[in-house]
Amino acid sequence: MTVSPAARRRLRRLRLLAVAGWAWSVAIVATLAPAMAGFLALAGWAITAGTVALIPRRHGTALVALVLALAAGSAVASHVALAEPARDDLRSVVGGGRAIEVTATVVGKVEQRASRELAFDAVVTIVRAGRADVPGHDLPIGIRVHPEEVEGLAELDVGAIVVAAGSTRATDAGERAVVDLLAGRGVAVVQPPVGLLAAAGALRHGLTAAAEGLPEPGGGLLPGLAVGDTTLVEPSLDEAMTSSSLSHLTAVSGANCALVVGTAFAAAALAGASRGVRIAASMAALGGFVVLVTPEPSVSRAAVMAAVAMLAVALGRPAVGISVLSLAVTVLLIGDPWLATSLGFALSAVATASLLLLARPLASGLERWMPRSLALGLSVPIAAQLACGPLLVLIDPTVPLYGVVANLLAAPAAPAATVVGLAACLALSIPVLQSGLAAIAWVPSAWIAATAHTFADVPGGALPWLEGWPGALALAGLGAVGAVLTLRRVPPALRTVSALLAAAVVGVLTGSSALGTVAGPLTLPANWTILACDVGQGDAVLIRSAGEVALIDTGPEPEALSGCLDRAGVGRLDLLVLTHFDLDHAGGSAAVIGRVAHVRHGPPTSAADEALLRDFDSAGASVAPAVAGEHGGLGAAQWRIRWPPAGSRAFPGGNDASVVVDIAGGGVPHALFLGDLSASPQRGLAASGTLRPPYEVVKVAHHGSADQAPELYERIDPAVALVTVGSDNGYGHPRRETLDLLADLGAVLARTDDQGMLALWHESSGAVAVWRERGDVSTAD
Repeated sequence: MTVSPAARRRLRRLRLLAVAGWAWSVAIVATLAPAMAGFLALAGWAITAGTVALIPRRHGTALVALVLALAAGSAVASHVALAEPARDDLRSVVGGGRAIEVTATVVGKVEQRASRELAFDAVVTIVRAGRADVPGHDLPIGIRVHPEEVEGLAELDVGAIVVAAGSTRATDAGERAVVDLLAGRGVAVVQPPVGLLAAAGALRHGLTAAAEGLPEPGGGLLPGLAVGDTTLVEPSLDEAMTSSSLSHLTAVSGANCALVVGTAFAAAALAGASRGVRIAASMAALGGFVVLVTPEPSVSRAAVMAAVAMLAVALGRPAVGISVLSLAVTVLLIGDPWLATSLGFALSAVATASLLLLARPLASGLERWMPRSLALGLSVPIAAQLACGPLLVLIDPTVPLYGVVANLLAAPAAPAATVVGLAACLALSIPVLQSGLAAIAWVPSAWIAATAHTFADVPGGALPWLEGWPGALALAGLGAVGAVLTLRRVPPALRTVSALLAAAVVGVLTGSSALGTVAGPLTLPANWTILACDVGQGDAVLIRSAGEVALIDTGPEPEALSGCLDRAGVGRLDLLVLTHFDLDHAGGSAAVIGRVAHVRHGPPTSAADEALLRDFDSAGASVAPAVAGEHGGLGAAQWRIRWPPAGSRAFPGGNDASVVVDIAGGGVPHALFLGDLSASPQRGLAASGTLRPPYEVVKVAHHGSADQAPELYERIDPAVALVTVGSDNGYGHPRRETLDLLADLGAVLARTDDQGMLALWHESSGAVAVWRERGDVSTAD
């Protein structure tokens, strides 16, 4: 088959894409398995040298691309191999869960999480573990702290030097941060940012101050559109932007960089500057913009891509988009291999590639059914949606149905809000001008906010999707099929097969989504009264009686809890008991804030705990500490708090102050929920005289750890033992000695790690029925 010269040129342009793909693949392997990095580097350089030696004098571009790919992959692996010894040294010093103090420099944007904690990236200069000070080798760590525990909060910004104290938590393989520091003992700013970083921070804060006086929600969104500062964005607007596929507008990306570079280049051209001066002015503007908005992964990708493009202009070579993108990605991965596992970086690169490769063919195909101008407008958001959707479902397993239309309506306003908002940011020294520009930029900002809220409120705007990589692969396949059906030049057989595959995938996924929503309750026993959610390593147990529902703990993640509530058909909770505030018991609270009538909780031990309770209170819940002896009704059932003792100072918080709930009646088996009590308070509870054994059900303390008091379980004499635990949890839960203890007592064991969701209820005979999602139904007397 003869290949046309135009087709050959297109193929040559894609060869650098293979170079970037290989560098990315090596970066993923090297960062996820750093022990292999040295081998990958040595083998890669050896193969590269051998390939170069075998290249004939007259060689094709394909062989050159192969050498470039091998060299890029070897450089990436070398970076990881050379960095890993210092990273290992820091891990060995700080350990997981160890209390340390660090001196560090803030290098990343300070962002507020849903838990109200502040999170930012820093590089460590000094680590104090015990009495010894050790160098931090300028290695990256993540720091999380509550705002109330920051000394010098107003000066906490990129470039600040801080001292932070707290406990460490190991990071996942592939993360840039060596460890995460949970700064429970506070963060103190010992030196504010200086120089350019101080100036950039002042400009950002100036724009934020100017936007604060503008009507919401457009005013809060303006700094996000202009410089990526989302501190003023209300949670409801943030959720609306996400659900309507507009959240990318507040993530500074290639579009922002292109506007900055283009504006600077045009201004220099109008001034009559030479090509070299125009390029220099553009690069200076781009560098200043990166400093202003902080070098996030998408900004880094866009900035390097713009720099490479301008270099091509300087050399008089055509800046072919996909080649420029490939070179930018390769350079960034060599400089920072840990970008390979950054979802933000992946979204940025994939979105740009889709616009370069897919937008024009999609527009050509859409022209068969609509006017050319509309096809061109739709092709860009459709291409971005097809490319980014599979990655986004890894974060939130839903597919926005109106995202393309929302982007089409918001697209004209985004550049205006960005350019005018950036001008307002730079006009800090002229308050009147800054206020005027901010007011002008508010108009397109308000339009975008209104668009987000409108589409977020449309019924059925989000289609529930499969979770994890199966969902991502399914959506990617469906997107590919959709693209094939849209393009013009596609063989009829391929079009037919694609249509059949699309119908099959839609049918399967529609059924799966229904099981997670409207049809979910049909998959559970209709008469359950106790339902243990499978939320991984954590507790989340529902109790239902006469139409009222209580929840004991929320598990570690909101998404897992939401899935359980949806499947159970539970929309509103009459009672929430937070036994204590460890992440595996309270981390999923965001899923039920605003859906709870009454909250009873264990002793809070930090400002973050207090903030969570305030969130429940602000959302309309009645919030009160749980005290032994307190009791109330749940439908036809009765609940009573058995622990912690009123006024006790022996158990001020944490596991040993876990709220213990006793519930019975109204069809609910007599059950005792032990939270995370250790053996010592278990003995105190057994000796308190407040229990009313025998119990039909016990929720085993602390996920079945070995720290149990046999005398308590002997006194309880349970018929059924619930163990809420995650598979492969790393703690060895449930421990063999605890399982043997329960077996010796004759208890029927039900555990979420092996058996999934668990449901219990009273049969007409009085026996307790136990249903297992992955198992059989049994009874216990």
